[in-house]
Amino acid sequence: MSKTTDQKRASSKVDQVLAEQRAYIARREKGYREQALKLYPWICGRCSREFGHANVRELTVHHVDHNHDNNPVDGSNWELLCIYCHDEEHSKYVNFVQYGNSPGSAVEPATHNPFADLKEKMKAQEK
Repeated sequence: MSKTTDQKRASSKVDQVLAEQRAYIARREKGYREQALKLYPWICGRCSREFGHANVRELTVHHVDHNHDNNPVDGSNWELLCIYCHDEEHSKYVNFVQYGNSPGSAVEPATHNPFADLKEKMKAQEK
């Protein structure tokens, strides 16, 4: 066999696997997405943006535990998020997985108060 024939077969096999994966994902999403849209009001759980029939495609189902196979019928692992908040939520999760959450990474609150002696400064300026 020629190299071109082998490449065509490999490409065909990859295309077939990708098509099967896309079909599986579409079936899985259709099930829990339809359920979530029936269970919950069409409002983003983060930014409170409201959705209607014209733009509901921009409302996504977020899995709280990030496990897309955990789809309880009561919807306890789902929340509806707009596409922007959903991307932000996944970015936070990716950062957590990559960098962790160590005690050393906590941000200390500001302690400087620029207005601490403002009253005295104003009195001194009046004199």
